[in-house]
Amino acid sequence: MDCKTSLRISAKNIRKKLDISSKSLKLTSKIRQMPEYIEAKNVLLFYPMKYEINLLDLLNDSKNFYLPKVCKDKLLICPFQKGDRLEKSCFNVCEPCSNSIEPEIIDLAFVPALMADKMGYRLGYGGGFYDRFLTNYKIKSIVPIAKELLVDELPREEFDVAVYKVLCT
Repeated sequence: MDCKTSLRISAKNIRKKLDISSKSLKLTSKIRQMPEYIEAKNVLLFYPMKYEINLLDLLNDSKNFYLPKVCKDKLLICPFQKGDRLEKSCFNVCEPCSNSIEPEIIDLAFVPALMADKMGYRLGYGGGFYDRFLTNYKIKSIVPIAKELLVDELPREEFDVAVYKVLCT
């Protein structure tokens, strides 16, 4: 088993023991105070999986929100409003049913992670979708994460992309 695989297993076990609901509320509150969020008009969120930080309360704010949808090896960006229909993807993730837009309009992207390090690198689920997306579109990106999943340094490969900021609680 490689290092990233064992870290993914470890992160999933740590997350199961955390009060993700409380951490999600604290992170949402911190986000609402961030200048990057206050100034953003078009915000990319992610639909949370079980034990993942949930930022969906932000949908109550006066902004244009988007969710990702996977199509082959690409991450498509689709408009999303509270109450819009979602469908499960092949990865068992809820995705919007709306048509995709040009990603250049996104001002701020929140990116999911199993772990993150102090240099802004993240450990995702292994598909590379966000790394490819962040390489192609220079968008301010933030990983919201529990402090228990923040480490000094993660192993990384040449295709891994650091995010703009890691926000933890």
